[in-house]
Amino acid sequence: MILSRARQVALLTTLVTIGTLSLSSCSEGAGGNSEGGDQTRFVAGDGDLSTVPKGERRLPNELKGETLHGKQIDIADFKGKVVVINVWGSWCPPCRAEAPSFAKVAKETKDQGVAFVGINTRDSSTGPAIAFEKDYGVEYDSLYDPNGKLVLNGFPKGSLNPQAIPSTIVLDRGGRIAARALRPLSGGDLRRMIDPLIAEK
Repeated sequence: MILSRARQVALLTTLVTIGTLSLSSCSEGAGGNSEGGDQTRFVAGDGDLSTVPKGERRLPNELKGETLHGKQIDIADFKGKVVVINVWGSWCPPCRAEAPSFAKVAKETKDQGVAFVGINTRDSSTGPAIAFEKDYGVEYDSLYDPNGKLVLNGFPKGSLNPQAIPSTIVLDRGGRIAARALRPLSGGDLRRMIDPLIAEK
């Protein structure tokens, strides 16, 4: 069948639009508003591990809210501790891969003045996230951030901010942003980020 020039242009435009929408659905940022559940869409980081020299670190914006279990927490209250903030979703395969390491290192470093806090994002309800915590032995609190507002607004522009799921941000004892990872982490990776901050005077 031979299509007229106008129909060929219309068909090509439709195909390009569908392709663009398909690509954008796979590359939503951490603040995207997609639903969780059984979906396996996640944002892959670039493998980046970044640190900030002590004199150049910045405080995050307000990071507080309700946890998955209905408790109110404010990350500013953890000042004096090294704080590991992990952005995750129960629907995210790399988050599942790194969760056992986070649970283990959180227990190992608790007595060294390290606190772990999760930010659960893009899960449309708390049920799957709570089941995730139980399955992987995660005992620390996670703020519930289904629409990504905390992830988007909690970190100043130009700072080390979460740009993937999973992302991990580490705050020094002064509450300032000291390190970031944009990929799943092993226990060894976590210790390489945390140990220098534990040792800081």
